[in-house]
Amino acid sequence: MSKPAVFVQLPTKPMIKLSRVVTIVVLSAATLMGCHKKASQRPAPRRINADSLLREQARLDSIARADAARAASAAAAAAAANAGPPTNAAVTPRERTALSATIYFDLDESVLTDEARSAVEAKAPVLLRHPDMRIRIVGHTDSQGSDEYNLALGLRRAAETKRYLAALGVDEGRMEIVTMGEERPAVQGNTQEAYALNRRAEFEILAGG
Repeated sequence: MSKPAVFVQLPTKPMIKLSRVVTIVVLSAATLMGCHKKASQRPAPRRINADSLLREQARLDSIARADAARAASAAAAAAAANAGPPTNAAVTPRERTALSATIYFDLDESVLTDEARSAVEAKAPVLLRHPDMRIRIVGHTDSQGSDEYNLALGLRRAAETKRYLAALGVDEGRMEIVTMGEERPAVQGNTQEAYALNRRAEFEILAGG
Protein backbone atom coordinates (compact mmCIF):
# COMPACT_ATOMS: atom_id res chain seq x y z
CA MET A 1 0.00 0.00 0.00
CA SER A 2 1.47 3.33 -1.13
CA LYS A 3 1.84 6.32 1.20
CA PRO A 4 -0.45 9.31 0.64
CA ALA A 5 1.15 12.33 -1.01
CA VAL A 6 2.03 15.22 1.31
CA PHE A 7 1.79 18.78 0.01
CA VAL A 8 3.72 21.50 1.81
CA GLN A 9 2.60 25.11 1.37
CA LEU A 10 5.51 27.55 1.50
CA PRO A 11 4.93 30.79 3.44
CA THR A 12 4.05 33.77 1.28
CA LYS A 13 5.20 36.53 3.67
CA PRO A 14 8.75 36.79 2.22
CA MET A 15 7.23 37.30 -1.21
CA ILE A 16 4.99 40.00 0.23
CA LYS A 17 7.97 41.75 1.82
CA LEU A 18 9.95 41.51 -1.38
CA SER A 19 7.10 42.97 -3.40
CA ARG A 20 6.86 45.86 -0.94
CA VAL A 21 10.57 46.56 -1.29
CA VAL A 22 10.32 46.53 -5.05
CA THR A 23 7.35 48.91 -4.89
CA ILE A 24 9.21 51.32 -2.61
CA VAL A 25 12.27 51.28 -4.85
CA VAL A 26 10.16 51.98 -7.92
CA LEU A 27 8.29 54.80 -6.22
CA SER A 28 11.53 56.32 -4.90
CA ALA A 29 13.07 56.23 -8.34
CA ALA A 30 10.01 57.86 -9.81
CA THR A 31 10.07 60.54 -7.13
CA LEU A 32 13.74 61.27 -7.76
CA MET A 33 13.14 61.46 -11.48
CA GLY A 34 10.24 63.83 -10.88
CA CYS A 35 12.35 66.04 -8.61
CA HIS A 36 15.17 66.06 -11.13
CA LYS A 37 12.73 66.99 -13.83
CA LYS A 38 11.30 69.82 -11.73
CA ALA A 39 14.78 71.01 -10.87
CA SER A 40 15.76 71.02 -14.51
CA GLN A 41 12.63 73.03 -15.31
CA ARG A 42 13.46 75.78 -12.81
CA PRO A 43 14.73 78.99 -14.42
CA ALA A 44 18.40 79.71 -14.03
CA PRO A 45 19.20 82.44 -11.49
CA ARG A 46 19.39 85.87 -13.02
CA ARG A 47 22.81 87.38 -13.26
CA ILE A 48 23.27 90.77 -11.67
CA ASN A 49 24.54 93.40 -14.05
CA ALA A 50 27.13 95.22 -11.96
CA ASP A 51 27.47 98.01 -14.53
CA SER A 52 23.74 98.73 -14.33
CA LEU A 53 23.88 98.86 -10.53
CA LEU A 54 26.84 101.24 -10.62
CA ARG A 55 25.09 103.47 -13.16
CA GLU A 56 21.95 103.56 -11.04
CA GLN A 57 23.91 104.37 -7.88
CA ALA A 58 25.78 107.12 -9.74
CA ARG A 59 22.44 108.53 -10.90
CA LEU A 60 21.06 108.53 -7.36
CA ASP A 61 24.24 110.14 -6.02
CA SER A 62 24.02 112.83 -8.69
CA ILE A 63 20.41 113.57 -7.74
CA ALA A 64 21.36 113.74 -4.05
CA ARG A 65 24.21 116.14 -4.78
CA ALA A 66 21.96 118.33 -6.90
CA ASP A 67 19.31 118.39 -4.16
CA ALA A 68 21.96 119.28 -1.56
CA ALA A 69 23.32 122.05 -3.78
CA ARG A 70 19.86 123.52 -4.26
CA ALA A 71 19.18 123.36 -0.52
CA ALA A 72 22.52 125.04 0.25
CA SER A 73 21.84 127.73 -2.34
CA ALA A 74 18.44 128.46 -0.82
CA ALA A 75 19.96 128.52 2.67
CA ALA A 76 22.71 130.90 1.49
CA ALA A 77 20.14 133.26 0.03
CA ALA A 78 18.17 133.17 3.27
CA ALA A 79 21.32 133.82 5.31
CA ALA A 80 22.23 136.82 3.18
CA ALA A 81 18.73 138.21 3.47
CA ASN A 82 18.67 137.74 7.25
CA ALA A 83 22.14 139.26 7.69
CA GLY A 84 21.28 142.64 6.23
CA PRO A 85 24.04 145.13 5.37
CA PRO A 86 27.54 144.59 6.84
CA THR A 87 28.28 146.54 9.99
CA ASN A 88 31.05 147.27 12.47
CA ALA A 89 28.60 147.43 15.35
CA ALA A 90 29.14 145.28 18.39
CA VAL A 91 27.77 141.78 18.37
CA THR A 92 24.48 141.62 20.19
CA PRO A 93 23.84 139.04 22.94
CA ARG A 94 21.37 137.29 20.67
CA GLU A 95 23.93 137.07 17.86
CA ARG A 96 26.59 135.81 20.25
CA THR A 97 24.23 133.11 21.52
CA ALA A 98 23.48 131.93 17.97
CA LEU A 99 27.15 131.96 17.02
CA SER A 100 28.37 130.08 20.09
CA ALA A 101 25.68 127.37 20.04
CA THR A 102 27.20 123.89 20.01
CA ILE A 103 26.20 121.43 17.30
CA TYR A 104 26.10 117.66 17.74
CA PHE A 105 26.85 114.64 15.56
CA ASP A 106 25.75 111.05 15.32
CA LEU A 107 28.02 108.19 16.33
CA ASP A 108 31.10 107.90 14.08
CA GLU A 109 29.66 110.54 11.75
CA SER A 110 30.93 113.89 10.51
CA VAL A 111 27.89 114.60 8.32
CA LEU A 112 25.70 117.37 9.70
CA THR A 113 22.33 116.26 10.99
CA ASP A 114 19.25 118.29 10.10
CA GLU A 115 19.33 119.87 13.55
CA ALA A 116 23.03 120.72 13.26
CA ARG A 117 22.50 122.16 9.78
CA SER A 118 19.76 124.45 11.09
CA ALA A 119 22.06 125.65 13.89
CA VAL A 120 24.85 126.39 11.39
CA GLU A 121 22.39 128.26 9.18
CA ALA A 122 21.59 130.49 12.16
CA LYS A 123 25.29 131.37 12.54
CA ALA A 124 25.81 132.42 8.92
CA PRO A 125 23.83 135.72 9.09
CA VAL A 126 25.86 136.77 12.14
CA LEU A 127 29.14 136.18 10.33
CA LEU A 128 27.89 137.88 7.17
CA ARG A 129 26.67 140.88 9.15
CA HIS A 130 30.05 141.22 10.91
CA PRO A 131 32.66 140.81 8.15
CA ASP A 132 35.59 141.51 10.50
CA MET A 133 34.73 138.58 12.73
CA ARG A 134 36.93 135.49 12.68
CA ILE A 135 36.05 132.23 14.37
CA ARG A 136 37.58 128.89 15.30
CA ILE A 137 35.61 125.67 14.91
CA VAL A 138 36.68 122.92 17.33
CA GLY A 139 35.75 119.31 16.64
CA HIS A 140 35.22 116.90 19.54
CA THR A 141 34.38 113.20 19.93
CA ASP A 142 33.32 110.83 22.66
CA SER A 143 35.84 108.50 24.31
CA GLN A 144 35.05 105.48 22.16
CA GLY A 145 37.73 104.60 19.62
CA SER A 146 41.47 105.13 19.54
CA ASP A 147 43.14 108.50 20.10
CA GLU A 148 44.21 108.66 16.44
CA TYR A 149 40.74 107.83 15.17
CA ASN A 150 39.07 110.40 17.43
CA LEU A 151 41.49 113.16 16.46
CA ALA A 152 40.79 112.51 12.78
CA LEU A 153 37.03 112.32 13.38
CA GLY A 154 37.04 115.59 15.31
CA LEU A 155 38.88 117.26 12.46
CA ARG A 156 36.39 115.94 9.91
CA ARG A 157 33.53 117.32 11.98
CA ALA A 158 35.12 120.75 12.16
CA ALA A 159 35.94 120.67 8.44
CA GLU A 160 32.40 119.67 7.48
CA THR A 161 31.01 122.52 9.57
CA LYS A 162 33.38 124.99 7.93
CA ARG A 163 32.48 123.66 4.48
CA TYR A 164 28.79 124.27 5.12
CA LEU A 165 29.37 127.78 6.43
CA ALA A 166 31.40 128.49 3.29
CA ALA A 167 28.50 127.19 1.18
CA LEU A 168 26.30 129.69 3.01
CA GLY A 169 28.53 132.54 1.86
CA VAL A 170 31.05 132.91 4.71
CA ASP A 171 34.63 133.47 3.52
CA GLU A 172 36.75 130.42 4.37
CA GLY A 173 39.66 132.69 5.33
CA ARG A 174 37.68 133.85 8.34
CA MET A 175 37.41 130.37 9.79
CA GLU A 176 40.02 128.03 11.20
CA ILE A 177 39.49 124.48 12.37
CA VAL A 178 41.11 122.37 15.06
CA THR A 179 40.39 119.01 16.66
CA MET A 180 40.52 118.00 20.28
CA GLY A 181 39.35 114.43 19.77
CA GLU A 182 38.19 113.06 23.10
CA GLU A 183 40.54 115.23 25.19
CA ARG A 184 37.99 117.82 26.34
CA PRO A 185 34.68 116.10 27.10
CA ALA A 186 31.73 118.34 27.81
CA VAL A 187 30.29 115.67 30.09
CA GLN A 188 32.20 113.10 32.13
CA GLY A 189 31.07 109.49 32.11
CA ASN A 190 30.76 106.43 29.94
CA THR A 191 27.02 106.47 29.34
CA GLN A 192 25.28 106.85 26.00
CA GLU A 193 23.92 110.22 27.15
CA ALA A 194 27.43 111.47 27.91
CA TYR A 195 28.77 110.12 24.61
CA ALA A 196 26.03 111.94 22.67
CA LEU A 197 26.84 115.28 24.34
CA ASN A 198 30.55 114.88 23.62
CA ARG A 199 30.14 114.29 19.87
CA ARG A 200 30.10 117.96 18.97
CA ALA A 201 31.63 121.03 17.36
CA GLU A 202 32.11 124.24 19.30
CA PHE A 203 32.67 127.81 18.08
CA GLU A 204 35.06 130.42 19.42
CA ILE A 205 35.27 134.08 18.37
CA LEU A 206 38.88 134.98 17.60
CA ALA A 207 38.42 138.57 16.43
CA GLY A 208 35.72 141.09 15.66
CA GLY A 209 33.48 139.97 18.47
